[in-house]
Amino acid sequence: MADGYDDLLDELAAVSGELALLGERVLVLEQGVSGSGGADGSSRTAGAPVHWDNLPADERTALWVEFVAWVAWLSDRYELTTDQLPRGCWWRHGAVVEELTALWTSHTSAYGGDEDVGAAPYLWQDALSRAIERIGRHWLGPCRNGQHRDRHRTPWSGDEPYLTPILAITTQGATT
Repeated sequence: MADGYDDLLDELAAVSGELALLGERVLVLEQGVSGSGGADGSSRTAGAPVHWDNLPADERTALWVEFVAWVAWLSDRYELTTDQLPRGCWWRHGAVVEELTALWTSHTSAYGGDEDVGAAPYLWQDALSRAIERIGRHWLGPCRNGQHRDRHRTPWSGDEPYLTPILAITTQGATT
């Protein structure tokens, strides 16, 4: 005879089973992070974000070599033109490096995992398409046919006459 609690107990049993599975997955992830890390035996996890400015010099150098090789592979595999990626100077454009770095780590994550990644490779292909459009906007104009032109505007960071009054306003409560 059902007393109204049977449905609730069934739901609790289902939630308990899901929590057990979740606990197993977390354990596997924790072991992967504390283990060898990257597929190359490094301490990096596949697809881990890269912030070039915050890396120790030796790690930056090692990752840069991998990254440049990946950019060359990407350019050849997808037959990128110099209108899509400035072959002669892409590394000199910070926004292009950041965009390509995001693509690289995303690609590593989508294709490098041992677990079922489902739609990740397809989603990466979509991200690539959108990124190629953005890359063109990041450097469009100044560099053509291997001719690099340096930054065409004054950087905001380090421009004390510009930053000082703004910083003063924010410390006083930026309302007028």
